Amino acid sequence: MFEFQLAKRLYTSKKGVKRISKPAVFIAVLGIAIGFIVMMITIAVVIGFKGEIRNKAVGFSSDIQLSNYNTMASYESHPIAVSDSLLTALQEYPDTRWVQRYSTKVGMIKTESSFQGMILKGVAQEFDTSFFTKYLVEGTLPVFNDSTSTNEVMLSKTVADLLDIHLDDRIFTYYAEDEGIKARRLKVVGIYQTNFYEYDKLYLLTDLYTVNKLNRWGVDQASGVEIAIKDYAKLEEVTEDLGDKFMGLEDAYGEPYIVNNVEQLNPQLFGWLALLDLNVWVILGLMMAISGFTIISGLLILILERTQMIGLLKGLGATNKMIRKVFIWLAIFLIGKGIFWGNIVGLSLCLIQSKFGVVPLDPAVYHVDKVPISLSLWWVVALNAATILISVLMLLGPSYLVSRINPATSMRYE
Repeated sequence: MFEFQLAKRLYTSKKGVKRISKPAVFIAVLGIAIGFIVMMITIAVVIGFKGEIRNKAVGFSSDIQLSNYNTMASYESHPIAVSDSLLTALQEYPDTRWVQRYSTKVGMIKTESSFQGMILKGVAQEFDTSFFTKYLVEGTLPVFNDSTSTNEVMLSKTVADLLDIHLDDRIFTYYAEDEGIKARRLKVVGIYQTNFYEYDKLYLLTDLYTVNKLNRWGVDQASGVEIAIKDYAKLEEVTEDLGDKFMGLEDAYGEPYIVNNVEQLNPQLFGWLALLDLNVWVILGLMMAISGFTIISGLLILILERTQMIGLLKGLGATNKMIRKVFIWLAIFLIGKGIFWGNIVGLSLCLIQSKFGVVPLDPAVYHVDKVPISLSLWWVVALNAATILISVLMLLGPSYLVSRINPATSMRYE
């Protein structure tokens, strides 16, 4: 193709290049590269941050919960009957990864010098320990079961530091009852730290039997069932489907069911995360505008520099459309060079941060101790394609400048 070959010749040739065009082209390529780097890092950080926060919220409460409808109107937990047949049915649901029982009890930890409100969460032997194992900083996880009480508990480093509690300490916990205050002494066998302050300061983890005994529930009862699904993208779909299946149903004790997902249980948290998407679009728009401005400036300078060549081509019979294609191809080469270096630098910075965490964050503010990074092939490819497409579309207007150049006068242009 004539236009492509001529543009390639102009791009690679060093002859006849004026001093004014070299810095202009360099700035245009640099602008594209810097803009692309900023866009790549922005997307990687926001996706990584949202993923970290979401995973921590899911780690404490799973993707979906089947619980007692009356719990929604009370701070105290109400039980539902959890039979083997119910667990089996949920486990055999096509989108289910695992299911586990849980029970909770609101109480307070009191030491000689201070106290702290908390939620004691009990789980059984089917509990998926991967999340808390990942964030375990001292000791071990308690023995989880539904038949005996170990009086073992795991709490967060946030609570431990606040109340000056250490590993193997025995702590007193208190629970309000209609008859008065009930006390329970528990041994600290593990300390975790997720840096998710709102949850760290609340949750203590122990066995299901202990919490059920505090609640005076039967062995077949629990606060609910936590359900992990295979694909988080299908969260709403699975929630609606399970909600329809359990709507209007009651357990063996006449208690109504309700199905909620993690986003419904934490609307403020996920509403805040949704706002980050707006910030991403604003940054992408600004960077795309800046990159487009620099490449347009470079294109205009290249057109003005090649005025004599344009006049000669018109004199030889080339149409304005053909000449426009030449300069658009030339600009695409420059855009490609900028995006190439943008990919090299952007991916390198993201990989360095992902592997070594060189940029730290205050976990008390951001819930993570370093800038999180998430790289995915599909969005990297999409970003490359979108940047090229939008940049080329922005060049269509300025490229019409070639039609304003008169062959006769251009021959005298210097």
